[in-house]
Amino acid sequence: MGTQPNPPITIFTPSFADESNTNAQNLTVKEIVARLPPQLFRVIMISGGSPDDRIVHRPNTELVSWTNHGNTAKLINKIVMSRPDIYFFPRYGPLDALFYKVRQYLRLRTALVSYVVMTMTDAVASELATQSIRQADRVCTNSRYVAKTVSRQFGLDSEVVYDGVDQRFFFTAEPRDVSLPPVVLYAGSFQPRKRVELVIQQAIRWPNIRFRLAGSGETQQSCRRLTERHGCKNVTFLGHLTPHELAEEMRNAGIFLFPSVIEGHPQVLLQAAACGLPAIAMSCYQPEYVVNGETGFLVESDAELEERLELLIANAELRRLMSESAVRHSQKFDWTQIARQWGKIFLEVAGVRLRIPSTPPVIA
Repeated sequence: MGTQPNPPITIFTPSFADESNTNAQNLTVKEIVARLPPQLFRVIMISGGSPDDRIVHRPNTELVSWTNHGNTAKLINKIVMSRPDIYFFPRYGPLDALFYKVRQYLRLRTALVSYVVMTMTDAVASELATQSIRQADRVCTNSRYVAKTVSRQFGLDSEVVYDGVDQRFFFTAEPRDVSLPPVVLYAGSFQPRKRVELVIQQAIRWPNIRFRLAGSGETQQSCRRLTERHGCKNVTFLGHLTPHELAEEMRNAGIFLFPSVIEGHPQVLLQAAACGLPAIAMSCYQPEYVVNGETGFLVESDAELEERLELLIANAELRRLMSESAVRHSQKFDWTQIARQWGKIFLEVAGVRLRIPSTPPVIA
């Protein structure tokens, strides 16, 4: 394997290790950290509750407690005292802003590895988002389209590193009974850009089809009022779900409807595919987790969304074929291989060229 670095490369990430935290960015980091060889990488991250067992039992891992106050000061002190080799996946908050200042003032040799998971436009590229990209030693993006927007907005090349799917939860069971009317599922936050109202409009149009909505957020109450105003009895609001609960909903559904228009590369589309769920999503952010016409449909307008939904509701054989294709496609996004890609990036950024073990250590 070659000479191992001594001591291991230290990575600090402002990410939560909590089992219950289903924020997409934190899910990503947990999957990566759980697979990084502990003999090569020491990881420092945050815990505000009960951590993921894989993180707790991972050697060479330190969890900093998140408390009711003083967290930014505590975490920046941890960075200054531990002098990590890499600061991974900055967000756009006060800790990140303070880190940029401290790194410059103290001339810390800590490298910045940024992971951009949202399309970069003038509206999205805030000052902190811009800093996280401009000051980065390595910029990675979670899709080819996001990479294009970073190039267009900042004139920078980035390395595409996809998110994977957690196969502990998201997998297929027995084949679906396509002779039954399909359940239409939406999963995601309730925000204006997600346009959950369009899902409800389709529920109004299809009173004999069950629509199930997972998630919560600012537009949830207006969505509930819309169903009440139209007397919708076929819409169920599920609230926030754990990964296990969401996966069960996906295995019990027949169509995944996702009308959001502003995204990066939403993991929920990959999770649906892994559960054998054909998806209908908007094409504007060019998600690669859906192969148009094979695993679902990428549509350019609301009218086309309506047409494709009608087609899938009516055509049981098409749903079956797309379900099988979706599962095959999801298998291309394997977390073990993705974590190896991240490991190589971290080694390169830290100035160490070592071969990652072909078989990562088993985490108890």
